Amino acid sequence: MLAFSNVTKQYGGQVLFVDASFQINPGERIGLVGPNGAGKSTVFRLILGDEEADDGVIERPRKLAIGCFRQDAGDARGRSILAETVAGAGEVAELGEELAALTARLEAAGDDLDEVVIRFGDVQSRYQDLGGYELEARAQEILHGLGFATELVSNDVGTLSGGWKMRVALARILLARPEILLLDEPTNYLDLESILWLEGFLRDYPGTVVMTCHDRDIMNRVVGKIIEIDGGAIRTYGGNYDFYETARVEATARREAEYARQQAMLAKESRFVERFKTHVAKASQVQSRLKKLDKIEKIAEPRRIVERRFEFRTPARSGDDVVKVDALRKAYGTRVVHDGLSLIIRRGERWAVMGENGAGKSTLLKMMAGALQPDAGAATIGASVTLGYYAQHTMDGLTADHSVLEELEAHAPLANQGTLRGLAGAFGFNDDDVFKPVRILSGGEKARLALAKLMWDAPNLMILDEPSNHLDIVTKRALMTALTDYTGTMVFVSHDRMFLRALATRVLELGPGGPRIYGGPYDEYVASTGHEAPGMRV
Repeated sequence: MLAFSNVTKQYGGQVLFVDASFQINPGERIGLVGPNGAGKSTVFRLILGDEEADDGVIERPRKLAIGCFRQDAGDARGRSILAETVAGAGEVAELGEELAALTARLEAAGDDLDEVVIRFGDVQSRYQDLGGYELEARAQEILHGLGFATELVSNDVGTLSGGWKMRVALARILLARPEILLLDEPTNYLDLESILWLEGFLRDYPGTVVMTCHDRDIMNRVVGKIIEIDGGAIRTYGGNYDFYETARVEATARREAEYARQQAMLAKESRFVERFKTHVAKASQVQSRLKKLDKIEKIAEPRRIVERRFEFRTPARSGDDVVKVDALRKAYGTRVVHDGLSLIIRRGERWAVMGENGAGKSTLLKMMAGALQPDAGAATIGASVTLGYYAQHTMDGLTADHSVLEELEAHAPLANQGTLRGLAGAFGFNDDDVFKPVRILSGGEKARLALAKLMWDAPNLMILDEPSNHLDIVTKRALMTALTDYTGTMVFVSHDRMFLRALATRVLELGPGGPRIYGGPYDEYVASTGHEAPGMRV
């Protein structure tokens, strides 16, 4: 279907990849992985033809339908959510518009009636062949899967937040059903229910899927091939993400062994040359070895992916009852979110709060953290409890003119720079990244910086609302490792099943039937309920 043959691409002095070759075959589901800046987005642009290779050949069929979802929702407005989604369906959407125009012309046709009738028949036939009459129903199904309630799809798309506009943009691409789907982090802004729906959609998709994704479970359940970009090289691995990680470790070990053997051989030959270069009797041997050294193709030192860990301080011990929620009630207008909720969170417990959109997960966390007052009842923090609260608005407290390192130094003035650099590295700020000003950081980078500050404080109660949003798999694992070692109490919301499996010791499920408490880890919750998220069957 599509092939890269010895492709080289660079921007100025930055070489992204050299002599890269790989193939994308019909029906494959491919995960594109690599560190930030490695060139994943560039590969998408090369596939689309938005950019040209500096060298090499990109082979693609002349007629190939490609749909690309990017992290840019644009500023759509003026159409309903449903109409905006349908408008992205390509040829069939255009035919639908022409069909509507021809219908109007039929009613007012004069001498051109025969011409209009013939064109109407042609367009209608093609529209029907492409499934045009089922288009709105399919759009409704996709929008529902991505979290839109049926009664909302008639609303103007311009009224949506950026995150919900991203869902509409994703729905447009999925509805179009191109031969190749290029998806750049499609799970960003999705809740767990929508992620599970998308996972099933992609597994059943008849075309080819190439995706970058920070959700490890999707990469394991959907993807059957990994293309890795790192250090100017592109390598292909057959298998899912877990297979890739194992194979990468083995391949790295082989490359390091080959490099070490060659370095030992080169050192031995160089010692011989150095020792005997002035000996007339050894002159021919010296020249022979010099020629041999010149002909040897040098193995580059293998790049190593460093996953940093940071040893966080042990929090002070709290009392046994950390949070007491007593007959809590909260409503927004006529919509009652919580009505008489009561529970006690005890020291050392890790509560995952789950529920569909609108169930009140973030509202509950805000009330526990004291950021929102209940209408009735109380959420009380226990004795000797120090609270750390992370939510998306936490990023607003960062100082725009600070660098990453200056922000950490201002937050922890007694810590030495080496310790703070280690903290920054654990959250993905490596080398010169620590000198980036906060004002140019992406949303994901700001989230990582805010989390680093929170983890440094070592509170004995952490309330975390979607802490893994926008984190790549490597940084997620660093955060998860830190939280696994954390000895305090935790209440969190997450749409990442890796987080839920690793961290939750209790599950609170919020739903129309009232709150339900499961006194065990996430895997037991799944086994007990028969679903991975409220309302979704396994």
